[in-house]
Amino acid sequence: MTFSKSDENIDSIVEILKSGGVAVVPTDTVYGFSGIVDLTGNLAFNTDDKIRKIKGRDEKKPLIQLISKPEEVYLFTDKKIPENIIKLWPGPLTVIVPVKDGSPLGEKCPTVAFRCPGDEWLRTVIERCGAPLYSTSVNRSGSPVLETFDEIKAEFEEEADVIVDDGDKKGSLPSTLILLEEDGFKILRQGAVKI
Repeated sequence: MTFSKSDENIDSIVEILKSGGVAVVPTDTVYGFSGIVDLTGNLAFNTDDKIRKIKGRDEKKPLIQLISKPEEVYLFTDKKIPENIIKLWPGPLTVIVPVKDGSPLGEKCPTVAFRCPGDEWLRTVIERCGAPLYSTSVNRSGSPVLETFDEIKAEFEEEADVIVDDGDKKGSLPSTLILLEEDGFKILRQGAVKI
């Protein structure tokens, strides 16, 4: 199933995500596989497992989580993000932080990578889902990221529950990835935001 990227399709896409579906959505960088994050541990599905199966991804490699507002990161971590870093949100910056004690996110991994994307349409989708969305680039593990809508549709239409059409993303850079440390941060991947 495909939808155009438009406000009138947001409710249908949110419904698919809330029912455990995997969506291919445009971001402010490349297209990404997304699925809702189970914050309660009570959902009858694990969308991260579904995404990994589609990609053929190493089970140990964590997925980025997208949030709708910068301040939402503090629902999941007690680590103070430096002002010069958090002011880059919304935008193509991913920040790895330690997870709060007792958070269901910490059951899988003690640290989580968060991004507040610069795409307002996507932030609206996340907000209406009421939980972060997993995100990872649209490609088979070990293969190049797909940059055109036609390539994505041909490769994944049978496996993704919905693909959202926002045209081609040729030459788009991935997000910049940083790890917060005790005394600052380390750049793990220099991407669309130059730090």
